[in-house]
Amino acid sequence: MLPSGNEAQITYRVNQIQTASREQLLLITYDIGIGAIKVAKEALRDGNNEVANRELQRAQAVIRELMSALDVSAGEWATALMSLYEFMYEQLVKANVEKDPNIMDSVRSMLEELRALWQEAMEKSRVESLAQGEARRGEARPQGGLDFAG
Repeated sequence: MLPSGNEAQITYRVNQIQTASREQLLLITYDIGIGAIKVAKEALRDGNNEVANRELQRAQAVIRELMSALDVSAGEWATALMSLYEFMYEQLVKANVEKDPNIMDSVRSMLEELRALWQEAMEKSRVESLAQGEARRGEARPQGGLDFAG
């Protein structure tokens, strides 16, 4: 028997997480936070405060996870990012207490921007690694041999 749509989604997400690189896990974490805020805002609009509360708490847990994974000894940028995470966490608490969709939008926007920056940095790193690999392979070619260029 085939799994239902929801079960298939869960199975897909579990497989995605189990096979993800550290970098992909970071993006997935951002996606979960962004999605939770979207669901919370929709629930609030529909008058379902219970779901809004649960999803905002999920988004807060995502921020806590991002904070715990951040190595603040990595430099000034990491300290600044930690401060931003702390601000977003406080804003999510405030959004939950005040049931304020504008605060939710603000935090969601920050998460989306950070996710895009991380994705761009990861892509740039991947391209640079590929280029370095190509350069190393070029250096390893033996000199001499046949010249087919004519």
